[in-house]
Amino acid sequence: MREILEALEARRDRARAGGGKARAERQHAKGKLTARERIEVLLDPGSFEEWDMFVEHTCHDFDMADQSIPGDGVVTGNGMINGRLVFVFSKDFTVFGGSLSGAHAAKIIKVQQAAMKAGAPVIGLFDAGGARIQEGVKSLAGYADIFLENVMASGVIPQISVIMGPCAGGDVYSPAMTDFIFMVKDTSYMYVTGPDVVKTVTNEEVSHETLGGASVHAAKSGVADGAFENDIEALTEMRRLVDFLPLNNREKPPVQSSFDHPDREEPSLDTLIPDNPNQPYDMRELIEKVADEGDFFEISPAFGGNILCGFGRIEGAPVGFVANQPMTLAGVLDIDSSRKAARFVRFCDCFNIPLVTFVDVPGFMPGTKQEYGGLIKHGAKLLFAYAEATVPKVTVITRKAYGGAYDVMSSKHLRGDVNYAWPKAEIAVMGAKGAVEIIFRKDIGDAEKIAEKTKEYEDNFANPYVAAKLGYIDDIIMPHSTRRRIARSLRTLQNKSVSNPYKKHDNIPL
Repeated sequence: MREILEALEARRDRARAGGGKARAERQHAKGKLTARERIEVLLDPGSFEEWDMFVEHTCHDFDMADQSIPGDGVVTGNGMINGRLVFVFSKDFTVFGGSLSGAHAAKIIKVQQAAMKAGAPVIGLFDAGGARIQEGVKSLAGYADIFLENVMASGVIPQISVIMGPCAGGDVYSPAMTDFIFMVKDTSYMYVTGPDVVKTVTNEEVSHETLGGASVHAAKSGVADGAFENDIEALTEMRRLVDFLPLNNREKPPVQSSFDHPDREEPSLDTLIPDNPNQPYDMRELIEKVADEGDFFEISPAFGGNILCGFGRIEGAPVGFVANQPMTLAGVLDIDSSRKAARFVRFCDCFNIPLVTFVDVPGFMPGTKQEYGGLIKHGAKLLFAYAEATVPKVTVITRKAYGGAYDVMSSKHLRGDVNYAWPKAEIAVMGAKGAVEIIFRKDIGDAEKIAEKTKEYEDNFANPYVAAKLGYIDDIIMPHSTRRRIARSLRTLQNKSVSNPYKKHDNIPL
């Protein structure tokens, strides 16, 4: 029996070694952890249960029969994050460059299907060179099978992708269908076709980083929801993110104990809004002063900066914050911010996370670039997301809500449950000056009359009282009481029940 056990342990040691010590050292030299080291950082100590350690590929072409390493380039299994179940797969670049074979794909699919049965999140750690060319169509079939599982799991269990090395070709589409994608700066990149193919087809000379690095996808394309300095920070932040999320769409988000009293008032908020209506202020400060203990996990901080999205807690329960950011483009809604916020709102609605929306929006961004880029449809995505959302929705208008953007930002008309305004809020078709110059354009030369009409417009429309009289605003509140009023509203809405009409699925304006 001892010989059998020793033989088993020898096999395990061979599988754990992956591509060997030299290749592991090359990973470390690049500032990267190995596949197994990443899992150790991500999961609670001693909680990882590995599956399919001994799986090997079945390819016999191109001398592959003589090249076989247990595990076949991906480590799979389940474990705990702060005592809560998650499933994980971690691609091993030291084994065949992490390339995907039929056997490799089958391991990932087994984990995806098990996660669906158990009702637990899937976290994928990507560090791979794409399809294993030697296997041809078998590897392509493996990708498609993984994609199908991604689609079936969407909205049922949270799916998180962390790009920690190369991710190219077919590998990019699985992360693209997950709920969140995060990258590691300087060591990870994503693209459909690499620099060599780009040069051949378009004659462009471009580096891996310039084509698909974290600086591109976290700030320009919006493909990634964030970028971290190194593997350790990325994995630690994933542990933090999972703490905000329910395990599946049938559960409520996890409630944590909080030392921050829900009735805490914040006097500094009474002076957050500058006297000059054209002067910006940082909406992030409002979020952090309202959330429990100032804890705010921001999504896509470097992309679409004119809107803020992220997770926080009120009375220990997770909420999704969405807020126009006056510090960037005056908080205007454009293509990037609309798309970013719409996806976040839909995620929160999928997983029963209430939405708290802070509004200070001058309207939609004008200009040919926006119109040619499809602003109408992209803006409609955000409108659609808020309208269909059935989770509790609390909205606070802090300074201005102009035009169609007022409607879009979780207004009463889109089934906002509780809508507040601060005393200085302006709810109107547009700013007083612009409105008067349109209504009285023939009197533009008469400065005295224009000033008089501007004052009249401000008195009649540039305040929250008209909307309050019509019931579009439930109450006008003092800024310092914002946390207390939001907490009370969410408490009354915790058993909210509303449903949408029966349909196979909606047809959001993509």
